Amino acid sequence: MVLIKRKNKKFDYQPRHYDDKGKGNMYEFKGKFDSYRTTIGSQGGLKGKATRAYEDLRAGQDKAVLRRLLIIIAVLVFIFLYIIDFDLSIFSL
Repeated sequence: MVLIKRKNKKFDYQPRHYDDKGKGNMYEFKGKFDSYRTTIGSQGGLKGKATRAYEDLRAGQDKAVLRRLLIIIAVLVFIFLYIIDFDLSIFSL
């Protein structure tokens, strides 16, 4: 009986999204607009999140969008009040 020693064959597989230079995470998927968002990344706690959100709100104010949003909210409130049969005459003198 002759024993034959076989070497193990090397398994040489590289995933499709693997960066062989060691840069980046192969499981990270970045969005198209992530580099433009101010709320992405390290926030520094709850206060940091709130501060960044407030700054983002103040920096991107648009009067037309605000007016349209208020009109939509008012219409939805009146539709809700109509559905529940709320009497709006109590607000008149």
